[in-house]
Amino acid sequence: MLDTLDLKLSLDKKEYKKIKDERMERLGALQRAIRDAKIPVVIIFEGWNSSGKGVLINSLVQAMDPRGFKVHTSYQAREEERSKPFFWQFWTKLPAKGNLAIFDRGWYFQTVHREVCGHASAMESAIAYGDINAFERLLTDDNHIIIKFFTHISAKEHKKRIKELEKNFGKDWRPTDEDWREIKIYEPLLAIYEEMFSKTDTAHAPWVAVEAHDTKYAQIKVLDHVINVLEKKLEEVETAKKETVQCKKEKTQNPLPENAFHSSVLNKVKLDQDVTEKEYEEKMDKYQERLQELQFKLFRSKMPMILVFEGWDAAGKGGTIKRVTAHMDPRGYYVTPVAAPGLVDRDYHYLWRFWKEMPPKGMVAIFDRSWYGRVMVERVEGFATEDQWRRAYKEINEMEEQLTNSGNILLKFWLQIDKEEQLRRFEDRQSTPAKNWKITEEDWRNREKWDEYEVAVNEMLFRTSTTHAPWTIVESNCKFYGRLKTIKTIVNHIESHFK
Repeated sequence: MLDTLDLKLSLDKKEYKKIKDERMERLGALQRAIRDAKIPVVIIFEGWNSSGKGVLINSLVQAMDPRGFKVHTSYQAREEERSKPFFWQFWTKLPAKGNLAIFDRGWYFQTVHREVCGHASAMESAIAYGDINAFERLLTDDNHIIIKFFTHISAKEHKKRIKELEKNFGKDWRPTDEDWREIKIYEPLLAIYEEMFSKTDTAHAPWVAVEAHDTKYAQIKVLDHVINVLEKKLEEVETAKKETVQCKKEKTQNPLPENAFHSSVLNKVKLDQDVTEKEYEEKMDKYQERLQELQFKLFRSKMPMILVFEGWDAAGKGGTIKRVTAHMDPRGYYVTPVAAPGLVDRDYHYLWRFWKEMPPKGMVAIFDRSWYGRVMVERVEGFATEDQWRRAYKEINEMEEQLTNSGNILLKFWLQIDKEEQLRRFEDRQSTPAKNWKITEEDWRNREKWDEYEVAVNEMLFRTSTTHAPWTIVESNCKFYGRLKTIKTIVNHIESHFK
């Protein structure tokens, strides 16, 4: 692909100035329109060293309001970023609705760089490209615009620019070892870039190769492409608005068909499990001490772990987490309680607020409720459209695979109780002054929709229990039994992992 480009394309100075002024004015107006339409935009510049990425980025932002964009340089992951799952560093830099994020190299460079340096095999790079495609598709499905540029120059031009920079700037600018190495391995690196193109050139996020020998030509090509993409997106948004209005006018009062998904996942759970208080105390002490030892082993081996707790209201998530962490070093874990998304959260993809909380190496992150709210609460309460929550199963599975690909241990627990036990616990909370804070009107409202939630939970467990992140259903009518099963599962899983 890259070797077929005509690198002799150019513009004369007079034509360039005339075209650029007009393009800059249009781009400034489009930035304001994108802001009003609340569309987030991600622009990535990849390419050879000295191919002019900085000049192109500067040309692009000159027409924009600086309050609406941010430029990120991602040549190498920083220490904090290296300690987190790979995509964490990019999730935390995504733009809010109506803003732009411009990456001077990003997830592609770091993937290619690992392969070039021998830190990743071709197979590992192929897995990484699959994760990248999933990441980009997830964003475009959520109304993000992704624009990807690759600035291309020949090996001869590459070497010429390095020497010119060294000559013009002298001691103030010295070529790095990477600059010279890139020239030496130009051909094999070109083959890796071609493979990158073939694996990640998708309909939702296609590559645009920029012939960068002539800087003026390259600037206009970049401006033209960004303008065309933004204009097309705004037209699509306007068309979608008109179609939505028309659909509302034509909408009948016929109810939606009943959800056809029925699963026996929860039906198979035997809730009559029980243990005595004496047995519980003896075994709990043993497992807590062992987990304390294993936490130190996780820290020493720089192994991150994520624990996800979901379940019915009053199923015992808080009490279980309290027992799991009782002997753990509090400097090595943190608990993230998840409530409804706040105002800031709503300006981003729904997974954004969870990626921010992912653990660094050696730490344990515990989620008291999680991203599964998308396919339960948001589904049942109508906060997510059917298209959104159906799409979320795949998005969640892919995210969890990315986390395990980054070396995380991921355990997910569903705490199961029956309807009668929930009622007993609700009434106990309401009648006990010390427990009053645990019961709210929302809990009673949710209980009235038990059957709808049960359908959603069954489908969630069925569609998101995967080989890399299976669900553990915890029989929790007996709190002693449920807590023991949970901590035993955690201990056994960590031990088997090290074995």
